Amino acid sequence: MIVKSEKELSEDCKNIIKEELNVKEIVFSADVDEYLAWSFKPQLKTCGPKFGKQLGELRAALPALDGAKAMAELNADGSIALDLPSGRVVLEREDLIIQTEQKDGFFAECSQDLTVVLDTRLTEELITEGFVREIISKVQTMRKEADFNVTDRIEIGISGNDKIALLAKENKDEICSDTLANTITDILCENGKEWDINGEKVSISVKVVG
Repeated sequence: MIVKSEKELSEDCKNIIKEELNVKEIVFSADVDEYLAWSFKPQLKTCGPKFGKQLGELRAALPALDGAKAMAELNADGSIALDLPSGRVVLEREDLIIQTEQKDGFFAECSQDLTVVLDTRLTEELITEGFVREIISKVQTMRKEADFNVTDRIEIGISGNDKIALLAKENKDEICSDTLANTITDILCENGKEWDINGEKVSISVKVVG
């Protein structure tokens, strides 16, 4: 998450946001233009009375603007100057309908003094982390459903999906640490249950070990 704000949040607040929104990192930046695209249209209720016959030219000219440059000019000067075939016009913020457009891989929301951008591009590392967290979540759910004590050591069985089994093997230490598992095997016990993990069907079982 990339945030543009007049005030930066404390680390405690950042950690809460990361946990609640499943965000890996929060970065505060004074410049988020590279993540955003803007488009402009005339606000008819103000442009009509102000510019009259030039309205048609405005309708054609505004969508053709370089959005980033026009937004920078508007923020710096409080207005945008356009040279139309019929003459030069100056548009105030109230004369414009400003729309934020999403660039591929990003999702942004803007208010008057706050911009929040989510980088939604998934790397292999993030995809793997997502699978691992889902495996842990499913095991924790099964521990609760089986009414295990919170201190019980367990054995996890994973079967029926080679991809999930390999991910579990490669991330065994993290999964075992978070679930109090001694080991992960490919043998299911009697309480095996089928789960859908990010579109992958897999059977998982848990049992208490001595």
